[in-house]
Amino acid sequence: MEIGIHQLKHAQGMPLPERATPHSAGMDLRAAITENESVVLLPGDRFLLPTGLIMAIPEGFEGQIRPRSGLALKHGITVLNSPGTIDSDYRNEVMVLLINHGQEPFEIKRGDRIAQLLIATAPECSWRLVANPGDLGSTVRGLGGYGSTGV
Repeated sequence: MEIGIHQLKHAQGMPLPERATPHSAGMDLRAAITENESVVLLPGDRFLLPTGLIMAIPEGFEGQIRPRSGLALKHGITVLNSPGTIDSDYRNEVMVLLINHGQEPFEIKRGDRIAQLLIATAPECSWRLVANPGDLGSTVRGLGGYGSTGV
């Protein structure tokens, strides 16, 4: 699948989203901040980081912005609204909302890999109202609620 992408002036010279390995599902998104500046996330802080990218996700698909596992494990840095969604009709700069759940300040510099982008199907659907929950079909879990499958 080919997706149209535009690099804004503040992202020029940076790589486009790319997979870290040939079989990676997600593509790394990078921080498009000024070369000589950085963003320091103190514990508990959140910050909306620019990627400098505008893209045209095809109709029937969405872009999902997900955390990078290494940042989460080593530093407690994650995507606050995970996964963030880029709708197919969105045509503005892709931004990444990070939060520091760690115990130490974390510095982000230009070009740092801050999140992953996954392109996923988002099928169109419509709703069919049913009169009773039993009309939805049976499953092994049935009407067991939140936490009903155990720990």
